[in-house]
Amino acid sequence: MTTDTPHATAGRPADTAALVAAIGARFERLPLCRWHVTVRLIIGAVTFFEAFDQLLIAYALPELRAEWHLSTGQTTSLITVGSVGMLAGALLSGRLADRIGRVKVIAACIALSGVCSLLLTLCSSPGPFMALRFVQGLAIGGEVPVAATFIAEITRAHKRGRFVLLYELVFPAGLTACAVLAWWLMPLLGWRWMFGLAAIPGVLCVLVVRCVPESPRWLADHGRHEEALATMASIETKVETITGEPLRQPAPAAPVARESHARSGLRELLTGRYRKRTLVVCALWFCGYFVNYGISSWLPTIYGSRFHLDLSDALLYSTVTSCAGFLGCLVVALTVDRIGRRHTVTWCLGGAALCLLLLGLFAGGSASSVLIWTSLSAVFFFGANICLYLYTPELFPTRIRALGTSLGGAVNRLGVILGPIVVGAVYAGGALGTVFVTLAVVALVGSLTAGVAAEETSGRQLEDVAP
Repeated sequence: MTTDTPHATAGRPADTAALVAAIGARFERLPLCRWHVTVRLIIGAVTFFEAFDQLLIAYALPELRAEWHLSTGQTTSLITVGSVGMLAGALLSGRLADRIGRVKVIAACIALSGVCSLLLTLCSSPGPFMALRFVQGLAIGGEVPVAATFIAEITRAHKRGRFVLLYELVFPAGLTACAVLAWWLMPLLGWRWMFGLAAIPGVLCVLVVRCVPESPRWLADHGRHEEALATMASIETKVETITGEPLRQPAPAAPVARESHARSGLRELLTGRYRKRTLVVCALWFCGYFVNYGISSWLPTIYGSRFHLDLSDALLYSTVTSCAGFLGCLVVALTVDRIGRRHTVTWCLGGAALCLLLLGLFAGGSASSVLIWTSLSAVFFFGANICLYLYTPELFPTRIRALGTSLGGAVNRLGVILGPIVVGAVYAGGALGTVFVTLAVVALVGSLTAGVAAEETSGRQLEDVAP
């Protein structure tokens, strides 16, 4: 194994920039192999079940409304309280992950989410249910952006988009699996069994702690130089064993121009070179998820109350839309390195805007037309949203990468909260077409923001994009 790279002396801040650059260069020479896939599968399994937990409320909602005789306001609260927790969890987890490490935060979040799912099965009234959904939201909102940060940090620049987004497919896969299982099991077993099943994956926290190494980039950036070098050497040894070939020499690494610690954290995100990036990605996260959850949270209820479909058919129609969204994510994962991040988000949100506008103006009179046009729009807005999990970690340096990604995740929770609230308010007035036109306008704002202001990061090493 070749390790002729700059070695910093542990504890010396002056060596940190050189070591960060060296670690980045050493990752660039790692061929994608079974080690990457194994880590991606473990973290992916965690993210899969977090996505499952996140959407489960939408499919339990028709039963909960009937069992607890919920008003429209209470229904909206059940949808949004988890999202409020996710917003807080995203902000908290980003700060924690930048301070104590990525892997510890990921493991803690999946454990907490599993415990909450188990306790939700015991609820007999809306109050305790909403309290637990808030706490579970802290875990879900905390895990997803930190996991995206970690995956970005162990991946080289070449075809990083494809590798990361094939991992990120587990999130829409979790949403789709939730939809399929809910359609199949909810009418048979009821909502309590669904939440009980969602508690089982909490044991994955043990697998994460035992099998996933901490990010060497994070260790180096925090002055834990010996640990960073040892972890990087361990990864390289495993890759050489798997591939059966010695690693090539790493390219010479130019030291990263490191900013002062006095400006790190939220202040650094909102000043200097990172301010525009922060504002742009926050706008994109908000628009994409406002549209996504404005639609997905209310579709089963719309099919039931407006078009009088029974529970099974309403869930089936909603499942088709989720499956269409998953297809859009797959297409983006396979093409994003060629098309680029900026163009992908621009055209995907633009396509979603067009589909929703046509639905709102001309095609909202039947359940089948709503199914067709929301499914087409889901292909686009799911594709845009999954791209943001790749794009956002690329824009920020290691010292604030998790916080920057989590800030985007927190703003997307604002979209997740406000989308269902706005849709519920407009829908309560009986104006279904206006619902889709409103969502089309939001998607168009996101498309224009990406087209005008987003930076391209495809094919560039993390340290080059964000020193």
